[in-house]
Amino acid sequence: MNQDASSAPEFYVPGQYRPDQSVGFLMKRVLSSILAQADERLAAYDLTHAQWLPLFKLAMKDCDTVAELSRGLELDPGAMTRSLDRLEAKGLVRRERSTEDRRVVHLVLTDEGRKVARKVPPVMAEVLNKHLQGFDEAEWKQLIGLLARMVANGDAMRQPPVE
Repeated sequence: MNQDASSAPEFYVPGQYRPDQSVGFLMKRVLSSILAQADERLAAYDLTHAQWLPLFKLAMKDCDTVAELSRGLELDPGAMTRSLDRLEAKGLVRRERSTEDRRVVHLVLTDEGRKVARKVPPVMAEVLNKHLQGFDEAEWKQLIGLLARMVANGDAMRQPPVE
């Protein structure tokens, strides 16, 4: 089912574009709902989306610097620094200067940070499962595959054309 860009069907026509039929608009509404529900449940741990997401990424050991977190979460480094400042003020994260390169500052979860980070997966599982209510396993797998394909298409659009 691979098609090059020149033969791809045009699902959207400028004069007939409707937001309620827009994949982007619908995905944004779903994401907004997921984040609002997660924030509501994680407020009990004094966490906002801007805080629980980097906290969880640090717990998963996906990254350990502001730059890596910013890239991984596709967030502005300044915004990431502000979130980390709040997490540090709450005693959940600490910054440690690298012994190999003094310019590098590693982010480390405190014991309390690890404890709070363990609260995120059950909340996310509950919120996502409720958003997927009525889907069967095949539909869920198909949705994941379709979204992954859209991500890959978007990534390809950012790449310079091959000459």
